[in-house]
Amino acid sequence: MSPTLRSATDVAAGGKTRAVIYCRISQDRTGAGLGVDRQREDCEALAKRNGWDVVEAYVDNDISAYSGKKRPGYRQMLADLDEGKATVVIVWHTDRLTRSIVELEEYIELSDRRGIATHTVQAGTVDLATPSGRMTARILGAVARQESEHKGERVARARRQKALNGDWMGGIRPFGWGLPTGEMHTKVDRRTGEEVEVPELDMMKAVPEEAEALRFWTDEILSGGSIRSLVKWCADKGITTTRGNPVTHTDMRDMLLRPRNAGIAVYRGEEVGRGKWDAIVDEAKYRAVCAILRDPSRTTTPGAQPKWLGSLLYRCGRGECPHFVYVTQSGGRQYPSYRCQTGHGGGRRAEVVDQYVEDTIVERLSRDDAHELLEPAPDGVDVAALQAESETIRRRMTDLAGLFGAGQIGMEAFTTGTDTARAHLEGVTQQLARAATRDPLAGLVGAPDVRKAWKRLGLDQQRNVLRSLVEVTLKTPRPGRMPDGGYFDYDAVVFKWKRGERLS
Repeated sequence: MSPTLRSATDVAAGGKTRAVIYCRISQDRTGAGLGVDRQREDCEALAKRNGWDVVEAYVDNDISAYSGKKRPGYRQMLADLDEGKATVVIVWHTDRLTRSIVELEEYIELSDRRGIATHTVQAGTVDLATPSGRMTARILGAVARQESEHKGERVARARRQKALNGDWMGGIRPFGWGLPTGEMHTKVDRRTGEEVEVPELDMMKAVPEEAEALRFWTDEILSGGSIRSLVKWCADKGITTTRGNPVTHTDMRDMLLRPRNAGIAVYRGEEVGRGKWDAIVDEAKYRAVCAILRDPSRTTTPGAQPKWLGSLLYRCGRGECPHFVYVTQSGGRQYPSYRCQTGHGGGRRAEVVDQYVEDTIVERLSRDDAHELLEPAPDGVDVAALQAESETIRRRMTDLAGLFGAGQIGMEAFTTGTDTARAHLEGVTQQLARAATRDPLAGLVGAPDVRKAWKRLGLDQQRNVLRSLVEVTLKTPRPGRMPDGGYFDYDAVVFKWKRGERLS
């Protein structure tokens, strides 16, 4: 049935021709939906002039027809048309309906099968019931597709040029930057649609408080801290993301791995030069953090975290047992105790053992010769040269990708060259990491009050000091009362120092 006959049937049945409106805007910068509102007003005016009864209006706001993203309003309209809800579709322009050839063919098939007439405010009637009308629609669709592709190319070139120039490319404010200029500007609140006054931000200038937090997080990771502990630190301090959300494990990792921290400009995941913004973190430290967090051997799976200093670090000393101990309250024991992973033998009260180990470490690091325990700084490490070498290798990898994409080298040459460059880059990154990573003992040795400095460390960092400084073995304790009158056998806790002379 043709659209004309279908409309006549509607009228003959005692009602007006039933029409639906479809509105879409691909980018709503204000979030107020003003673009689709204007489209809808024009479409309603067209329906009124023609005496059509608008039974539904479908809206897809801030969704591109070219991007391939799902358009719920459009899909619902097609489903309703297939069920006979209306015989006329009104759009502001054909490119609001679709810019996809596949979608256009689907719409043409539905229009032909259900007798749907399409009318536009800007381009008149699109007659899909005739071969010439369908050809016109396809031509218009091809033109719209070309316009979208050209726009995408222009936007990509502009963003790439900004990246190469070291300029701010827009988007969500990154943590650490966006210092208020003192000026105000008007924007539309995406939630309420109301205009509000907000501070103007200079995205090239660092926010002092956030910059200090970034530097603190970086140093904590370099000192053996964990992302989990930093997330907790943010929660305790009330620090949120720039969107006002609590900092998650993923947020923290992403912020630490962001090249912008070290003043590095990136385009599509590749470093392209130096940014014009304030660098917050020293590049050597940034590279070291990347090496640590991307280390394949680093444990990243969530799960139970140690709550005791020596859990899975103290060794079992029963005979020749090679296993470590962990803390348990199994077997009806009243206090948490260190027991071997194999389950053999008795246990040692965890609180007492940890306090003794802490006292011993603090005493050792309080001695006048404690500085001899510090790891020597890497000799002859030219950080600037390593950074330059790193950038050269990355450019080489980019050039290889370009040659492969242009067909100038084959897959074998590309793979071999990339693997060689990646291995070389990994070695350079590891050298940078060693040059910047802090000795876990650095914050304790020479401190006015070593115990107070120890208490300020998180459990992750305390365990890192233990792991780096000494190996503790829990031998089988002697039974009965000890010479000091107590029942704890201190001699059964054996220390094997990894640095300096053995404790006398």
